[in-house]
Order: sequence, then structure tokens, then C-alpha cells
Amino acid sequence: MLENKEFKIPQEIADVCAMLNKAGFEVYLVGGCVRDLILGRIPKDWDITTNAKPEEIVKIFPKTVYENTFGTVVVINETENNTLKVVEITPYRLEGKYTDKRHPDSIKWADNLEDDLKRRDFTVNAMAYKPSTGEIVDFFDGKKDLKNKIIHAVGEADERFREDALRMLRAVRLACELGFVMADEITRAITKNASLIKEISAERTRDEFLKIIESPEPMAGLALTQKLGLLKHIIPELEEGIGCKQNSDHIYEVFEHLSRALQHSADRQWPLGVRLATLFHDIGKPRAREWLKEKGDYTFYGHDVIGARVVEKILARLCMPKKESEKIVKLVRYHMFFSDTDQITLSAVRRLVKNVGPENVWDLMKVRQCDRIGMGRPKESPYRLRKYEAMIEEAARAPVSVSMLKINGNRLMKISDEKPGPRLGWILHALLEEVLENPDLNTVEYMEKRAIEFSKLPEIELKKLGLVGKEKKLEEEEKELTLIRRRHFVK
Repeated sequence: MLENKEFKIPQEIADVCAMLNKAGFEVYLVGGCVRDLILGRIPKDWDITTNAKPEEIVKIFPKTVYENTFGTVVVINETENNTLKVVEITPYRLEGKYTDKRHPDSIKWADNLEDDLKRRDFTVNAMAYKPSTGEIVDFFDGKKDLKNKIIHAVGEADERFREDALRMLRAVRLACELGFVMADEITRAITKNASLIKEISAERTRDEFLKIIESPEPMAGLALTQKLGLLKHIIPELEEGIGCKQNSDHIYEVFEHLSRALQHSADRQWPLGVRLATLFHDIGKPRAREWLKEKGDYTFYGHDVIGARVVEKILARLCMPKKESEKIVKLVRYHMFFSDTDQITLSAVRRLVKNVGPENVWDLMKVRQCDRIGMGRPKESPYRLRKYEAMIEEAARAPVSVSMLKINGNRLMKISDEKPGPRLGWILHALLEEVLENPDLNTVEYMEKRAIEFSKLPEIELKKLGLVGKEKKLEEEEKELTLIRRRHFVK
């Protein structure tokens, strides 16, 4: 099927296509960029295919890189303002069997475009566009499926998923990103082959799963991955919340609560870190749930601590970057911050800012909003929200780390007999503990006076003070928080 259409294409892409044409070769845009162009979306990636072989492509362009087994040649162009534009070109190709469910065992160059397109995953991704004539090539009714908003496989769905199991997750992602439904043969084939997702590398699985979370409809995507049997092979801990009833404050079970909270974060277009922390914030509840006879209801004491440990393991398994993982774990760990503006003290807010980090505290507020919406409750009242935001701003101006004290290790050694070693850290954290209670104490005069007094303490006593300031001894902190929550009948 051929149709004529003119699309706006970046100049560097058009230039590469023109040079291939000038050299006497066919050239087409293929895959997701063609799909997005037809839908009126801006493509994120531009894929070019041609009947030129890699060695022929290299001869046409002055700067290229070709060091792979897939035939892709990277063309490097330098613009007038000295920035580099990188364009990838892949020859028409045929693929052998996928015995590892990830990569083709062999690749050979194809002689025509149709052979190249029929190896692709879904019909909406198997169209090509010829820039020189404006022709759309559509052998598999992809344009029709775009119009009907449905995901069909190219050829047999079962075969496509057994070739590359990641395509199952990609089908869910496409449905979420585009607002499409999956054809019956797609859902049947995914259900049949779901366990094959375990054979895909953690990095590839993570990237596709995160695209679902970043889509406009992550709640639907999460439901699909669970219903089709994929979720239990990716993040089985989330499935522990299915059927896990909560206390009388909640109208939804844990899994649905997390799903609804996640969807609110997407509706607000909040970033990935907030979305993941929202998805995971109550993941520890099924393991923490107990029946409290005197209340006649469930309790979940300590689920924030349990959840943080669970999430840390999940993110490590998914090979998430360390910095992003640490942030998400903190947001889960401290999402239960006490929020009664009539009762909470500024020192408590300062401790919260210290624990989660000034750079993360506003994201923590976003997670809280999602938590409330996921419970079926309205947002915080405008007054309560403004009051709490004001308290955070005031607390964030106060010292929340030893680096913000009016004294440092070098000065401490000059005014005392201390030498480099752990005692310096214990003294600084003991000073920070005092400043968290009263920021006005953070003066040079007071810090130096107390530092000298601390330096005279025996090592055992000093270490105890320092550790209290540095770590807050998690167990004692949890006891204190539990008493506060019981006293105020909050979770």
C-alpha cells in the first residue's frame, strides 16, 4: 500500500536521506518515527533504512562509525555552530532465529524493503516513509490499525514474542503511550509466553517498564502487566498488595491504592522519581499488616521502614542508577511524616528535611498528595497545604547537615586536642543534634564552646551522642513515631 504525504523532517535526517538517494540507493524512514508522524506526534528517534550495504554507506559519508553486528552505520555530521548530529542508518536485513529470546542468531542483508518490514514487531511499527516522494509504504495495514487504535502483531504474535520476549512489555507500553487496545491474539500470546520475560536482561526490562510508568496511563499499564502475567516476573512484591485489605481509613486494597496514586502522579505530569516512589510507597504494608483487636481494625506499623528495604532490593534488581535509587528509597522511607500542622513542631520538620534531604523534600510532598488521592480523598485543604509548605521553607533554611554548622573539622582540631578520626564526626553530629532542636544555637561562639566541652568527654559517651545525632537509631525513632501515630489515630 502506497500513500503520498509530506512530513516535517529534521534537516540532518533529510540531508542524510538525500545523500543516499544521490548515490543511487533507496532510502526510507521506518518504525516508530513513521507511526508518530502519521499520528501528528513528534518522534523521539529517527530510524533510516536503505538497500545500501554498510561498506557502501561508509563510502558516502566522510565521518562514520561502524562497529557492530547489526549493520548499523553511525553518521556524524558537524553543524555550523560546531555541535555534532548523529544519525543511524541500517541496511534492509533479514534475521535468523532468536534462540536466546533476545537477539537474532544471524543477520543477512535483504534485497527489498518488504523483507525488512516483515521482521518487525507490530503493524503500527512496520510502515516506511520515502522522503524523496512522500510515499507511505504499508504492507501490513498499520495505518488502518492506527485509525482503529489497536495493536496487532506483524504475522504470528506467538512467534514474534518467542523471538524477542521484550516485545510483550513493549505491546503494553505502546497501548499506554498511544491510548490503544491490544488485539485478542496479542493478549493470548502474552499470557502464554509471559514467563519468557525472565530471560530478558534486567536493564532492557527496566527501560521498557519505566516507559509504562512514564506514560499518560500507567495505572492501565500496571493492570495489564499484572493481568497478562508479566508483573510477577518483574516486580512480584507489588502483587502482594492484591487483595490486601487496609484499615477503615481506606476504601481500596493496597494494589489498587498504589495504582490510583501512581495515576495521579501521571495526571500531574510529575517526574519518574516521584512516580516510582508513589508506586512503591505502601509496598511494605502486606508484610507489616496486623489485626489490632482493641481497635477492631488492621494496623501497618513500620510499613514505611519495611517498604524502604523492599524497594532498595527491587531497584538493585532492576539495575537502577544509584543516585535515583537512593532518592526513591528515602521518599518511601519517610512518606509517613507527621502532618498535623497544629501539633507538629519545627524541630520535627527540620529532622524530616535532614532525613530526606532539602533537595527531595518537595518531591516528598508530591508523594503525599498522590497518597491522599489514591485513598479516594480530596487534596490537602489550601490552608493546611500552605501552612506545611511554609514550615518546610522555614525548616529548610536551618542547618540540616554538619556542613551547614558554623564550625568544621579543621577549626575543631585547632581549638581542641582532637586529631583526625571518628571523634571529629561524633562531635559534629552531636552539635547538629542540638541545632536541629534550636537553629539559633548555630553561632560560632556557641559551636566552639560546645565543641570544646564535647571533646573532653570519654570516647564511649561521645560516640553515643554522635550516633544519636548521625543515625537517630532507627529502632528508637520507630518507637517514637508509633506512639505519636497511635496517640493521634493516624497510620
